[in-house]
Amino acid sequence: MWAGADIGREHHHVAVVNGDGERVFSRRVANDETALLETIGDVLGLAEEVTWAIDLHGSESVRLLTLLLDHGQKVVYVPGMVVNRAAEGYRGAGRTDAKDALIIADQARMRRDLTVLDGDDDLVVELRMLVARRKDLAADRTRAVNRLHDQLLAICPALQRALDLTTKGPLTLLTGFQTPTALRAIGVGGLTTWLKDRKVRNAAALAAKAVTAAQSQHTTLPAERTAALLAAQLAQGVTTLNEQLKDLDALIEDRFRRHPSAEVIVSMPGIGVLLGAEFVADHPSSARPRLRGEGRRVLLHRSGCGGALRPPPLHGHDRCLHGTASVHRAVGPTGDRPD
Repeated sequence: MWAGADIGREHHHVAVVNGDGERVFSRRVANDETALLETIGDVLGLAEEVTWAIDLHGSESVRLLTLLLDHGQKVVYVPGMVVNRAAEGYRGAGRTDAKDALIIADQARMRRDLTVLDGDDDLVVELRMLVARRKDLAADRTRAVNRLHDQLLAICPALQRALDLTTKGPLTLLTGFQTPTALRAIGVGGLTTWLKDRKVRNAAALAAKAVTAAQSQHTTLPAERTAALLAAQLAQGVTTLNEQLKDLDALIEDRFRRHPSAEVIVSMPGIGVLLGAEFVADHPSSARPRLRGEGRRVLLHRSGCGGALRPPPLHGHDRCLHGTASVHRAVGPTGDRPD
């Protein structure tokens, strides 16, 4: 039989179909270990062999997936897009958890191209959590920077144009000085000293740029004090987010470098540590080292000749092409010659 689980945060719905596609079991079960174990036992009592299928591979399904794998069950992944497209071919126009669970189970029964899931090790789980956290922080920083731009426009548009709000120096400056009046009062010399005391690089150039922008505006805009207070808070917030991202990047690199395929992944053109970590987190099975044929060399044979045909000496551009071919051979075990 085939059991499909429509995954939810607080509850899952489990449906079981037999070889004819008939539903023989349907239950809404809480995402709780005791309730899940009871449901697993009831389903396993229906048949000697059960193939399980889930539509979401993430934090919501990790408890159920772990319990199934601990009990030696086969689990396949039915993507949500497959479920949505297949829903049109099933009776009933409405979408319910029970219907989705039935579709997931029936798709697992009919399809042979579904990915079989196995347990992720602690390294992959850690990378998945760290990568997700980094995406959240990066999105928060983007929103904060955009809001800071808007806030500066309400104070001094020339200053907003002059400062790069993604770097440490301008952000540090805005934590202390936000209005044209304050910048003109301290002057270039005083601002340079203030920035140097806070370890800002190129303090003199930044101070001159900020004071020049302040000198172009002598009109006080409405609610300038409140806007300045908010700008200082936003600048401090962006600085904090930058520090958190820096620390998080160090953690991600440390975990990623421990992966056995890390060096192979980053050797591919355009793949760095962060993109490689995302790849391992999203596709752990594809990132595992291949035990057979890994690093296999390409041997060229001439028809009628028993020995391998040695390639000619490499010179100039050919040497560069040979280096690219070596990357391809290191990544995949196939014997196809790279283009």
